[in-house]
Amino acid sequence: MRIPPTSSNNELSWDYPGWRVAGASALASMAGFGPILIYTFGIMLKSLTGEFGWSRETISTAFGCASFTLGLSSPGLGWLLDRYGPRRVIVPCVMLFGAAFASLSLLTNNRIQLFGTFILIGAVGNATSQMGFARAVSTWFQQHRGMALAVMIAGSTVGSVLTPFIAQRLIVNYGWRATYAILGSAPFLIALPLVIRFLREKTEHRTSRLVASMAGTPVAAALATRPFWILALTLFLTAMSTTGILTHLAALLTDRGVTAGGAAAAVSVVAGTGIIGRLITGWLLDRAFGPRVNMVLLFTTAAGLLLLSQAQSAASGLVAAALIGFSMGGESDVTPYLLGRYYGLRRFATLYGLTWTAYAVAAAMGSVLLGRAFDATGSYGVVLVRLAILVFIAGLLMLLMPQYPPKGAMEAREEASVVAPEIPLPERA
Repeated sequence: MRIPPTSSNNELSWDYPGWRVAGASALASMAGFGPILIYTFGIMLKSLTGEFGWSRETISTAFGCASFTLGLSSPGLGWLLDRYGPRRVIVPCVMLFGAAFASLSLLTNNRIQLFGTFILIGAVGNATSQMGFARAVSTWFQQHRGMALAVMIAGSTVGSVLTPFIAQRLIVNYGWRATYAILGSAPFLIALPLVIRFLREKTEHRTSRLVASMAGTPVAAALATRPFWILALTLFLTAMSTTGILTHLAALLTDRGVTAGGAAAAVSVVAGTGIIGRLITGWLLDRAFGPRVNMVLLFTTAAGLLLLSQAQSAASGLVAAALIGFSMGGESDVTPYLLGRYYGLRRFATLYGLTWTAYAVAAAMGSVLLGRAFDATGSYGVVLVRLAILVFIAGLLMLLMPQYPPKGAMEAREEASVVAPEIPLPERA
């Protein structure tokens, strides 16, 4: 006779503890790297150029420093997350991130100060974002992991909807320096209490034996397979386009006559539609083959970039932002989900960190590339078309992804938590 599932092990129950972890992670990530830095960078861009006379390429290079450092530090952060658990890593990183961002309120005309602060933000930033929380959430879910990750990542998106408006209003009423100080306090006031109180893996007491017993593929073996490198290349091509344009979206639209409020609305639309994209994608990932879902999302991103290259009004800018936001939101669900499906949870955060290296380096390049294109030509149009082509190619790469390893064998090993042979590997590169 089958025993009905209780709230302690039924992933669909509102009382299931994993949903509290996912919900707390969602709220904490609202004050993380993405909402606080990425989605306010374009809002602050013209204030900094006006104050210090820096070119857009110079300020974009500062963002590039943060993004590049984030990429370099992500594998190490991933290893720490796998080894010591999320809470021990995230708490100090949240504190450093908030303090560094708030210190931008004291910015002078010294470019070393500018670049150094952004480097520090990048070094700890990914622990405050979805990479930091994804491991904890993933340990609680098997059948509904896609939706759980979508809920977790949606929190970051809600923060990304709110912060452009908040930043714009704060600049108007109090100036850019106060804006940096106020936003820098958010990680301390929002993220830190939630992480300390709620964030934990399914098994609270971590031991080296427990970590070793988790089902999954060793890092070296995973790096020898085709899916990992396809995912990394896809992220590289996508981030160069999407994250790069986010840092310039507000400036691009105001250059074309859109009001500052309309430009801030477009940035928020990217985040707002991302919520819908993430939840729909999470639902689809639990029911359809992930690479095919991602291919559709990437084609949608390419269409949004093409439309943005020709946008001359607030309406067309908002439509382009909606397409980009929807697909960006969904695509951010796909990577952690696919890593868990192909490689298990044993070295999940380390592998996730390695893919973030590709993502972050490309984001840095994209931001600088767009800034340089504007400084050279006074327009973003041509470079946006080229970036759209790269994203379309990334979508085609999804056709090369193999089927998942046997799902039943992986789930059995994750539930048993006993030392067992490694899961079957996907196709090798």
